[in-house]
Amino acid sequence: VKKDKIKLVSAMTIFGTIGLVRKIIPYSSTLISFVRAIIGTLFLLGLHFIKKEQFNKFELKKNLPLLCASGIALGVHWVFIFESYRFTTVAVGTICNYMAPVFVLLATPFILKEKIPLKKGICAVIAVVGMVFVSGVIETGFTGLRGIMFALASAVMYATVIILNKKIRGLSGNERTIVQLGVTAVVLGPYVLLTEHFTHYEIIPSGVVMLLVAGILHTGIVYALYFGSIQNLPASTVALFSYIDPAVAVLISAFILREGLTFLAAIGVIMVIGAAVISEIDLDKRRKKRLPISR
Repeated sequence: VKKDKIKLVSAMTIFGTIGLVRKIIPYSSTLISFVRAIIGTLFLLGLHFIKKEQFNKFELKKNLPLLCASGIALGVHWVFIFESYRFTTVAVGTICNYMAPVFVLLATPFILKEKIPLKKGICAVIAVVGMVFVSGVIETGFTGLRGIMFALASAVMYATVIILNKKIRGLSGNERTIVQLGVTAVVLGPYVLLTEHFTHYEIIPSGVVMLLVAGILHTGIVYALYFGSIQNLPASTVALFSYIDPAVAVLISAFILREGLTFLAAIGVIMVIGAAVISEIDLDKRRKKRLPISR
């Protein structure tokens, strides 16, 4: 479980750096995501064959409906979040989108039959409040109801991806990621063809290189880590650790991109990361270790 937590933290940290890469890529978000899905799928397929690993055909067939459903949910999640940015601010879209972990926590007792510990419930509330501070909506307010609805729909799809992956069994992180990203590419394909004007684009070397980085690191590798870890962790843990992504993004925005960090946003980052860490500390276990041995 400790190894899976390290994988999940690594995945969420890498996810948080995608904004930095996005700044360098001179193409639209929809096109970037479509290419990410294709590159990520091809990269993991190549890695799979280089390692001479065999696909577990029995488990793939058994889990195919769930794999397809989660791949579709991932693609629709991306489409909804892109659309939300057209009708509201990125900050508002982001905070609404990161209601997904809350949706997972709410659904956990009914769908996954997992109990939500009181401490994790409190930490989830703290993380949500922290995300509100991080987003800056207190200063700017909610603008663009249509965008908010798209972002909330995106959050529902992201929560669906998490829950569906909890139900997939018998497959490695690579196997499930290859199928899911492949399905995502198929889902995004028509959306890109309908919304993009390819004649407006030109090939820029730095943009192409960073697009490859986004496809290999931020899609292929990171989703293999993500999907490979969440199947072995409680949904409540996955939900809370998901807040590491936007917290890292805000820190990069402030200290690397120099886009500024308000006092409330700084407090929010501390709340988000602190809630994730505290939720995983077993205080009872630590107390027992400190107790003197009776003789």
